[in-house]
This record gives sequence, structure tokens and C-alpha cells, in this order.
Amino acid sequence: MTDVCLSLLGAPELEEKLLDHLLMSPAVATFTSQRIASHGGHPADLDPGEQVLGRGEAVLVLAVLDAADVERLLMELREAFVGSGLRYWQCPVLSQGEL
Repeated sequence: MTDVCLSLLGAPELEEKLLDHLLMSPAVATFTSQRIASHGGHPADLDPGEQVLGRGEAVLVLAVLDAADVERLLMELREAFVGSGLRYWQCPVLSQGEL
């Protein structure tokens, strides 16, 4: 079994819908979420205060799941969040466990 860490980055207003979607997904057993400062992106997407600071508020979700389930989950997210600007990337999980 190969595991993947799927990172999801979106606007704060997407947080509850995104978390609800992941909580209902049988493919996602473990994930974390946090409010963060997001850098980069298109300056027009920032409000005036964020433009001055050079960063915007965002939510970051990290989900560990089986690589075989990633594409199915991404297809679901594409449908549920079409046009939302939700970004994603994935990285292999080299090791995991409990201590």
C-alpha cells in the first residue's frame, strides 16, 4: 500500500464545506486543518489590507490516504468545488506510524 499526503489550499470560506466533504469520505481516515497565511497567487484575489501585507488568509488541509484513492477524491472535489480556486498537490508518504 502506497500512501500519499494530499495538500488542499483554499479560501477561508471553503473551510467548513471542505472539512465536511473530507469527514464524509471513506477514503480519508486522517487529516489536519489549519488557518494559514498564503503567499503568491493573484494580487487581485486579495482584499486591500492583504495586498499591503503581501499575504492572504487561507485554510490548509493535509490528508493522508492510499494513492489508489487520490484520483477519485480529486474528481469529487473538482465537482464540489468547481470555480472555487481550491488548489492541491500531493507528496508520497515515506513512512508513518505511532510512537
